Amino acid sequence: MSGPHRAELAKRWTREIINTSYVPMARQDLEAFLADRLDELATAMTGGDASAGIAAGVGERMVGIHLTNTTAVANTLRLLAAELPRLVAAAEPDRINVVLGALGAGYARRLRERTLAEQEVIKQAVLRARDAAEEALRASEARSRAVFVSSALGIAIAALDGTIDEVNPSMEQIFDGVGGQLVGGTLFDLVDEDWLADLRTADAQLAAGETERFHRDLRYTRPDGAHIWTQLSASLVRDARGEPGYQILLYEDITERHMLQEQFRRQATHDPLTGLANRTLLKTRLDSALEPTYPDRRVGLCYFDLDGFKAVNDSLGHPIGDDLLRAIAHRIQTVSGQEGMLTARMGGDEFVVLTPDSQGTAGQLELVERMLAEITRPVHIGGHELTASASVGVVEREVAGTSADELLRDADITLYRAKAAGRDQWTLFDPEPNADARRRFRLSAAMPAALQQNDLFVEYEPIVRLESGALLAAGATIRWDHPELGELGEEDFLGLAEETGLITRLGTWALRRACEHALEWVRRAGPDAPMAGVNLSPRHCRDPELVGDVQRILRETGLPPECLALGLPQSALFDHSGDPVDFLDILSEMGVRLAVYDFGHDLNQIPRMRRLPLHAVQIFGDFLDGFADPGGPSPLDEHLVHGVVTSAALLGLPVIARDVRTDEQAKCLQQLGVSSVQGPYTGGRASASEIAGMIGG
Repeated sequence: MSGPHRAELAKRWTREIINTSYVPMARQDLEAFLADRLDELATAMTGGDASAGIAAGVGERMVGIHLTNTTAVANTLRLLAAELPRLVAAAEPDRINVVLGALGAGYARRLRERTLAEQEVIKQAVLRARDAAEEALRASEARSRAVFVSSALGIAIAALDGTIDEVNPSMEQIFDGVGGQLVGGTLFDLVDEDWLADLRTADAQLAAGETERFHRDLRYTRPDGAHIWTQLSASLVRDARGEPGYQILLYEDITERHMLQEQFRRQATHDPLTGLANRTLLKTRLDSALEPTYPDRRVGLCYFDLDGFKAVNDSLGHPIGDDLLRAIAHRIQTVSGQEGMLTARMGGDEFVVLTPDSQGTAGQLELVERMLAEITRPVHIGGHELTASASVGVVEREVAGTSADELLRDADITLYRAKAAGRDQWTLFDPEPNADARRRFRLSAAMPAALQQNDLFVEYEPIVRLESGALLAAGATIRWDHPELGELGEEDFLGLAEETGLITRLGTWALRRACEHALEWVRRAGPDAPMAGVNLSPRHCRDPELVGDVQRILRETGLPPECLALGLPQSALFDHSGDPVDFLDILSEMGVRLAVYDFGHDLNQIPRMRRLPLHAVQIFGDFLDGFADPGGPSPLDEHLVHGVVTSAALLGLPVIARDVRTDEQAKCLQQLGVSSVQGPYTGGRASASEIAGMIGG
């Protein structure tokens, strides 16, 4: 927390308190006190085992300086809820609820202890006054009556059976409108049914002399439906022989305090923006919904994600985005609330609807359709008419044999499949494709560790000149020695690396390994050593550090630049304006060889490639497979290859064909102008040492 922000927030907090309550402390001392509390809250916001205790300590110190006005406390909570996330940027988004909840708990606990202490003082005063009255001491009786009449606590004198004999004015004020006279009634008339049994048990023990006092928080519902929360402290008074004589009942009205505690509890279990349940409450309800309380119990879970919501925040601003989220949350809640379900916000623009005791898949899907119809209705916010849509992953199954984590994971993966299929639609959980998606996610999560633990390695496909049979280059291919799935090829994980952004790190690693291997080939064969060929992904080509990484790797490994060939996708040769990208000339001037590995992908770009510093093109695809057939390729396949090879020849670029399998296939391609091939025909994958063995030396 920066100094200026801390000081400004401490001043604002001071104004909130001074404007609503009296604190026996100079303004500057109060400001310094609150500034120290902000430091403690900042520490609590960053997490750790002691954070809850730190935040609770702040609440206790607030009571310690006599900050007990509920308005001042409520204003304090609103101020901290709004400002702490900005001042402690490193904290987790949900941390504010935990910290404020702990602060409130500490405040309530300390206030309760203070109240109980005051009640004990008053009780003792009443007892002394009552005893003095029985001894006919008029002066003491006068003091007793003064305490009894003027006390802010409700005081009642009751018989051992609970019948009320006498009450003070505060007692009548607290229970105003109870629908009858207090005197002559019983203390059991002043409590709701849910609390009655416990109160009867405690009072029976008191009347029997088994205990001297007890404390209970009780609720009473007035005839008009309003709730009165009181804290009852009951004490036994014994007669001169030490036998139970009567009871003194002290009632404190804690309605406002109880409402404040309920607010704290709600903040810990509900999303502050939408008012929906948060992850914490969802997990609790999910655990309950998964209890097999009866045979064949079923559960449903719908995972919603708004389509293109980021565009709303980026174009119209976050306030409009927040209003849209609130509107959508209200619509989902309106539908799900009618069915007795729980709707939770998972964060961002994601919502989950939990259906305990689902009646089957058909009912679940009908519910989803109704929710999607509500979501897509236009929303008018700030002069804008917005139309939202959502993708939904739906899971509906028996409770037996499933867990909360499994259910959420399957719903999340099913949502991923729904989003991949398009906008504004639902997808029902299907074990087969979901198993594949889980496998993909596992691979994606494990890839960074695989890089660190050397589970990845590089092998090569020899690239051979058809005319001479000489080894021209070795094309690098990344392999993964997975501890559970065995050896994986690039087709299993490169797409994931591209999606997650790890492809740049992975490509840079492979580039270094290939340069290290190629240097050994140069040491063995000198100028006759094959080049190391490394294909870069589209995302890697957009990396602004690409040229610097290539320069550094060549410098650190000592590999001559002309011994490195980089394969580039045709789409990476030009920028958004259609101009050639700058790094082509830079890499070419360094001496690095450049090739296009998907030549012919966009025929419109070929004329613009004539001035690019390219050295070769690669072709691959299904249209090459026909050249391996005994009857030869189809006319269409032959035409396609002839067209691509002719275009490359007009650009002055040799053509390398990938995935060539047979001698017949190689000969047919050579007749059409292909100069080099790679694939099973050239020997298949080989290690770096095997490539070194091919060149001798």
